[in-house]
Amino acid sequence: MKLLVFSDVHGDKKVIEKIIKKAERDDPDFLVCAGDLTMWGQDTEELISMFKRLNKSLIIIPGNHEEENELKRVCKKYKFIIYLHKACYEVNDFLFFGYGGGGFSRRDHEFESIADKVKKEIKNKKIIMITHAPPYKTELDKIPGLGHVGNESIMKFIKEIRPKILISGHIHDCVGKRGRIRNTVIVNPKKFGDII
Repeated sequence: MKLLVFSDVHGDKKVIEKIIKKAERDDPDFLVCAGDLTMWGQDTEELISMFKRLNKSLIIIPGNHEEENELKRVCKKYKFIIYLHKACYEVNDFLFFGYGGGGFSRRDHEFESIADKVKKEIKNKKIIMITHAPPYKTELDKIPGLGHVGNESIMKFIKEIRPKILISGHIHDCVGKRGRIRNTVIVNPKKFGDII
């Protein structure tokens, strides 16, 4: 399966156009947005509709710049959108698990509660995890002068479940970085998207 993953576009239509051109060139099976498509929820519908011409599924979660119910409402208008906040989506032997929102909380009790339910759905599936906040103490969560600002709850889930891939965003200082947590590849996509 080929994915075109991106995050933290923040309403920049020129960046979206470059992502769309990359999708046209590289022909991914899915596009994946790990949050912050908008700048504080502005122009949500216009930005989402830009992807319609690709005729490909876009998996999306909210970032800290989107209000989850508003993003969900807009996403319901489009058949090509898979809104994956606090949910799973199964395709073949893959299970996508998405959890958006967040900021700089070290622990997330709501995530932990949802993760416990997701553990029961896994059943020999290859897990692709999409979060807006990065896992704690990795290549994806370090801000100069502040240190590691990621989420321990997400890190714990990754160590227990060992997804194939974790895609996250949020920390602009870490754009384009990759790493590993045991056998899990972790990615904060480049500005114009990464093919995985």
